[in-house]
Amino acid sequence: MTIPFVDLRIQDADMRREISQAVECAIDNTQFILGDRVAEFERSFAEFSGADHCIGVANGTESLHLTLRALGVGPGDEVITAANTFVATALAIAYTGATPTLVDADPCDYLIDVELIERAITRHTKAIVPVHLYGQPANMPAILEIAEKHGLPVVSDACQAHGSRIGDTPIGTFGTAACYSFYPSKNLGAFGDGGGIVTSDAKLAERIRMLRNYGQRAKNDITMLGYNSRLDTLQAAILAVKLRSLDEANARRRAAAVRYRQMLSGLDVVLPTENADTMHVYHLYVVQHKYRDQLAAHLQQSGVQCGIHYPTPIHQIPPFRRARTVPDGVPVSSRLARQILSLPMFPELTDDQIERAAGAIVSFGLQRAVA
Repeated sequence: MTIPFVDLRIQDADMRREISQAVECAIDNTQFILGDRVAEFERSFAEFSGADHCIGVANGTESLHLTLRALGVGPGDEVITAANTFVATALAIAYTGATPTLVDADPCDYLIDVELIERAITRHTKAIVPVHLYGQPANMPAILEIAEKHGLPVVSDACQAHGSRIGDTPIGTFGTAACYSFYPSKNLGAFGDGGGIVTSDAKLAERIRMLRNYGQRAKNDITMLGYNSRLDTLQAAILAVKLRSLDEANARRRAAAVRYRQMLSGLDVVLPTENADTMHVYHLYVVQHKYRDQLAAHLQQSGVQCGIHYPTPIHQIPPFRRARTVPDGVPVSSRLARQILSLPMFPELTDDQIERAAGAIVSFGLQRAVA
């Protein structure tokens, strides 16, 4: 049988009854926009994330966009972010009218190379947006030191890192704000789109709340140009149920990563690193291989689904071809785009499935050796 890249059906089966009850309760309550269910989830996720406030919004891209808007980022400004990330990070910056400055990846962990950030700062820089990629936190202590030196806010793209930590501290406590996506395949996923921002800045939280809801301070009291970008009440009810088992699900992802390492060590494939004093929650299990495309085809033929995150570097995507890159051409990110491959990863992944995936990688190496 085919090993799925992500199996949402089995992932939600154990919670189906609780989720159904939560949805029925929300339907009976008839508060379909904002209301108590959204507020309850926001309080729970803020506490889980170590922050004072959570603001639910329409999706992860909007969580970044509205946070940057609330911080006053706009036309003529520059925002520093990672070159190796999903395009939504850059799109959120562009939506404000600002320009992303793309900083190359560290070749070891694929996260933003902290040593390059100061080279990217100019008099137009308005914020830094590090990305906690694949489930692993960026080096926030070092980034915050740079940001404080230059008087810049730090807004984390935590869309792939629900529940990750640096030491014993949740990543939501680092910097000005942390932004999340609740896309269905995320570690904490809804049954549709959704997003959220966590922060301990009360004024920033209030401004984001107004921006997500037409710029209203209260009903029909519109004080600014706002948006229609609210977390759906039914999705909030579902997320509240799933949040209760997130730590356990993350632990199972981490256990699957250990099994992958045991079975793939010694093969001609570069395995992901886990930085000291961080808790990687393995939203994705990303390996690197010189013959990535051929390996991906072999895995698919062997019944092992896989993915590429991400095949086209942001600076090569048409809307961002004029974006400044540091260093020019971001060579590490460009190379990774040709060589990285995501293997199946979800909490219910079994030892047998991991063994079969590893066996397919072994057979690919044997075929190449014979050829």
